[in-house]
Amino acid sequence: MNNHERLLGILDEDTSDYVSGEEISRRLSVSRTAVWKQINKLRELGYNIEASSRRGYRIVSRPDRLEVSKLAYMLNTQSFGQRIVVLDSTVSTQQDAMRLAEEGAPQGTVVLAEEQTAGRGRLGRKWFSPRGKGIWMSIVLRPNQPLAFTPQLTLLTGVAVCRAIRRLTDVEAGIKWPNDLLVHGRKVCGILLESATEDQRVRYCIAGIGIDVNLNTEDYPEELSRLGTSLKIEAGREIDRTALIAAVLEEMEQLCALYADEGFQPVAMLWEALSVTMNRFVRAHTGQGKAVEGTAVGLDPSGALVVETEQGERIQVVSGDVQLQG
Repeated sequence: MNNHERLLGILDEDTSDYVSGEEISRRLSVSRTAVWKQINKLRELGYNIEASSRRGYRIVSRPDRLEVSKLAYMLNTQSFGQRIVVLDSTVSTQQDAMRLAEEGAPQGTVVLAEEQTAGRGRLGRKWFSPRGKGIWMSIVLRPNQPLAFTPQLTLLTGVAVCRAIRRLTDVEAGIKWPNDLLVHGRKVCGILLESATEDQRVRYCIAGIGIDVNLNTEDYPEELSRLGTSLKIEAGREIDRTALIAAVLEEMEQLCALYADEGFQPVAMLWEALSVTMNRFVRAHTGQGKAVEGTAVGLDPSGALVVETEQGERIQVVSGDVQLQG
């Protein structure tokens, strides 16, 4: 047990009263200055600790920390979340989940982190992942299908997260093709699906999910302040991150079972019902550097977005960025 844990144990013995710095110093066998430094470390981790020059220290509130035991208790799943890894800090949960998948981790294995130092989004973009404010999560998927069908799993994941957010928070999130969730035009969630293949078949996929849960307006860097929002901002209250993770995993398990039994069509119907892209005039920038303008009219069987131009031509947008124009 490190000094942080021992200090928390001392402060937790009587949460209604103060513990003197002298008492903490004696029990930890450190100086009063060292105690003060440890108190400040806990504050940096999100603990609200009140200090009184005559009485000592006491915990006023503690951070919403992710715990395997609490999540396991909340889960109502057969496979998703049956193996959970929670990290305090990591470069990217995607990398950690990939390593576990290579070691044989089963479908539904989950990696969570309090913060990511180099979280990734689509097209090589960085994902802002501050400590304790969001859900930074990667899930191991093992679909038995050809590589060409993997874009469907991005859309499936979007449906699962959107349904979970709506069910748990009443925030009316919507899906922008292919992988963003928006609230009032601002991004609240991003999804990144990465696959490992062999002989044109999928060995495993990693579904990366980043949800801005309890960020405040001032938490966003200037370049993101007008583009992003959080569930807390939209709902006007703190959101229980663990409960939302459990809801996402439950939706993922149900939708993956539906997908395995009935294929993509029922998932596509759910996606279209939750989409903010459908029937909107869009400008799509494809991976080949081309721009397509027209009305988004649906999904094709592969999961590509079908855009109808003003000339009546229907074009499939397989990858790239989509801007909503109207």
